[in-house]
Amino acid sequence: MNKKFYITTPIYYPSAEFHIGHCYTTIIADAIARYKRLSGYDVYFQTGTDEHGLKIENKAKEAGVTPKEYVDKIILNAKDLWKSLNISYDYFIRTTDEDHVKRVQEIFKKLYEQGDIYKGEYKGLYCVPCESFWTETQVIDGKCPDCGRDVNLVTEEAYFFKLSKYQQKLEEYYETHPHFIEPESRKNEMLNNFIRPGLEDLCVSRTSFKWGIPVTFDEKHVIYVWIDALTNYITSLGYPEETEKFKKYWPCDLHLVGKEIVRFHTIIWPAILMALNLPLPKQVFGHGWLIIDGGKISKSLGNYKDPREYINTYGVDAVRYYALREVPFGSDGNFSESALITRTNSDLCNILGNLVSRTIQMGIKYFDGVVHKSNKNEDIDAYLTEYIYNLKTMVDSKVESLKINEALECIFELLRKCNKYIDDTTPWVLAKDESMKDRLETVIYNLLEGIRVSAIMLQAFIPETSEKIFKGLNLSDTSFASIDELVEVYNLGHEKPANLFERIKED
Repeated sequence: MNKKFYITTPIYYPSAEFHIGHCYTTIIADAIARYKRLSGYDVYFQTGTDEHGLKIENKAKEAGVTPKEYVDKIILNAKDLWKSLNISYDYFIRTTDEDHVKRVQEIFKKLYEQGDIYKGEYKGLYCVPCESFWTETQVIDGKCPDCGRDVNLVTEEAYFFKLSKYQQKLEEYYETHPHFIEPESRKNEMLNNFIRPGLEDLCVSRTSFKWGIPVTFDEKHVIYVWIDALTNYITSLGYPEETEKFKKYWPCDLHLVGKEIVRFHTIIWPAILMALNLPLPKQVFGHGWLIIDGGKISKSLGNYKDPREYINTYGVDAVRYYALREVPFGSDGNFSESALITRTNSDLCNILGNLVSRTIQMGIKYFDGVVHKSNKNEDIDAYLTEYIYNLKTMVDSKVESLKINEALECIFELLRKCNKYIDDTTPWVLAKDESMKDRLETVIYNLLEGIRVSAIMLQAFIPETSEKIFKGLNLSDTSFASIDELVEVYNLGHEKPANLFERIKED
């Protein structure tokens, strides 16, 4: 039986159309999910939307539509965006799904009945855009510490979750599970800034707006975001029922989240799971932000384009490659169109595209498209052939530690070695000497093997490009298992390969 791997993105808040920052998280999750599938895992990859709350209620009112009509339009657009980015999710959850609503109500009632939720009065500082409550000590000059906007004093009857009850258990869990939160800096931040100063009980219902899931036993209350949104990771599997799906995939292997919501996923979410007596996710990875021209991508500032503009102009794989390659995962990274163009021209056009094109053309020109496997390697071939057959081990290790940019660097190092190998072996010179025909065939074969293995490893990251390379090589078996099964003969045909990427002129 295949090992399972359950990976999630955050469920995104559809208050406005999605931007390249949403794409960044989702592309990385997709690459990891694809890689795990290729490695033989039974993968469950989930994304979705968190649709309730005052902000959406207000936005819908401004637009003169119901909240559901408001979010439906944005979600159609989001699903189209994921399709255009080749996102291979298995399940898209919406917090307005009837199934999710019913399960959230059951979870809330269960926590209330066992005493983990109680009724009280909430008085605190509230940021509407972030849907976050803050204490006096957390706000900065009267502003929200996350978004820098005004906070309002709110007083209302509310239900509370006993977060404080789980403080010690959380500290102990962090100690005994050192890789639960990655990178390490995020773990230290959670411990020092939030847990050790003392956890306060958490407001989990509201009466001041209606756009939310009603509390079944007290209908003037709607269930507030934490229990509604965070439980999506288990309601989608059928919890609180012990479904086969739930038993198979929970606990989650990897929650990928932006650094601004690490607190919710590593403090509130584990405490809810502890209260439900469920195992915790194996890992929460809090990645950095994509910054545009030095500033955070912001829906309210509108400082971004629709990502489809980049996809339509430069191609889906250029956008995917840039997102995966440009930023060391975990750190902030700058997104700029100029850098996307530079990366496309240098890596995808020069290093990959030119190599594939000229190698296949040499195979057609010198061997009528039929290149046989050769065992006549010379010393000069070793730096290439050794790297080819060690590549998968290197990339496996990088993906396992979520260093996706370094995984791509390993693959492109092979492609650079192939280009150097052409310069070192000078096949055009060998072709002039009939007595060197065998040597020439060995050189072309080694290059084709380098391209084949690279394309197999690139499938998770730039799938459309890999497909084009497989077509050019006339390959059918493109599984990870096939890497060590050397191709006996390449039948390349006679058709000149199309360019994988056109060089982009920067205006």
